[in-house]
Amino acid sequence: MGVLKRFEQRLEGLVNGTFAKVFKSEVQPVEIAGALQRECDNNATIWNRERTVVPNDFIVDLSTGDYDRLAPYSGELGTELAGMVRDYAKQQRYTFMGEIQVHLEKSETLDTGLYRVRSRTLATSSSAGSPAPSGSPGTVAGQPAPQGPPAGPPPPLPSGPPPSAPRYAAPPAYGTRTRRWVEINGTRHQISRPTLVLGRSTEADVRVDDPGVSRRHCEIQATEPPAVRDLGSTNGIVVDGQHTKRATLRDGSRIVVGSTTIIYRQAEG
Repeated sequence: MGVLKRFEQRLEGLVNGTFAKVFKSEVQPVEIAGALQRECDNNATIWNRERTVVPNDFIVDLSTGDYDRLAPYSGELGTELAGMVRDYAKQQRYTFMGEIQVHLEKSETLDTGLYRVRSRTLATSSSAGSPAPSGSPGTVAGQPAPQGPPAGPPPPLPSGPPPSAPRYAAPPAYGTRTRRWVEINGTRHQISRPTLVLGRSTEADVRVDDPGVSRRHCEIQATEPPAVRDLGSTNGIVVDGQHTKRATLRDGSRIVVGSTTIIYRQAEG
């Protein structure tokens, strides 16, 4: 079972208690959890063969309405989200430089239903929470700390997307300088892996909340040339006005799944 699915099931078990009002929010906790996973992936920094460092301090910016609904439960929700990040890091063998924390903050610039994730790496003592010396070893979630200092200090990690871009944005690194992303209902989703699965399931890389969309509807392939492939969906895909099972994409290609339009974008640099 995937990390996101386990997280969702834990919250569903509390839906009639502490988190009853959380699920009335426009922004769903499992959606934030998926964004935190992508924030780790997009900001992972390889120090050496044994260590890949990811941020451990996360800030989730919410619209005023969403923040007001979630704020009374921010402590419990932050703890659950931090636990999800820890589980995901263990699965991916990521390293933290300090304690994992997730904070909710209000943003006057975001509309209801939109959010933005920012992150940073804070070096702290795992026992006392005090600042650790620069270059001190972190710990892989659920595993002993690696022995010996790293080969050198890591490069500074991105602090998150600019305020004008909701959700998350980080440049992919697969041997090219081509940046790829999709836009869904005005929200940008970076393509930072060889494939990006879209669907209604929480296991999809990008969750599309549309009853006409299958759980794993289609995938975008970051190949040369880029392409989109139907994954055996019920209603199929339409690319630039044509029903198809697979199609090559260009900047600006429009992919229709259910009643949702996905715009593929790419740029050099």
